Amino acid sequence: MPFLFSILVIALMIGALIDIITRDDAQVKHLPKMVWLIVVILLPLIGGLLWFGLGRDYGDGGIPIPRMRRAERTSPSPVDLRPAPPVDTRTTEQQIADLDREIEEWRLRQELEKRKPEADEQEQA
Repeated sequence: MPFLFSILVIALMIGALIDIITRDDAQVKHLPKMVWLIVVILLPLIGGLLWFGLGRDYGDGGIPIPRMRRAERTSPSPVDLRPAPPVDTRTTEQQIADLDREIEEWRLRQELEKRKPEADEQEQA
């Protein structure tokens, strides 16, 4: 009889350890996973019973729980309303041509800025 009890305790401990290790952090209640592992290893019978009774989250009728980190489930995260970054669909040649046009535009603007004081002086004279 003690042999059977020992086998059951070891089976409970191994089952609890496997369940703790494979369970997502969001499905662990009350203590971090590492603490549950230590409790089950140090107190096999009580730790295994506590784990299956209090430590794991069984969900609502088998509905899968979305995976999230512990920090995300303790504080609600704001909805990210930033627009997605634009996707450039131009080819490399088109991008280079656009850059060349932009450089030429800036060069012409600088030239106009240089000529502007000259035109102002001629108008005053």
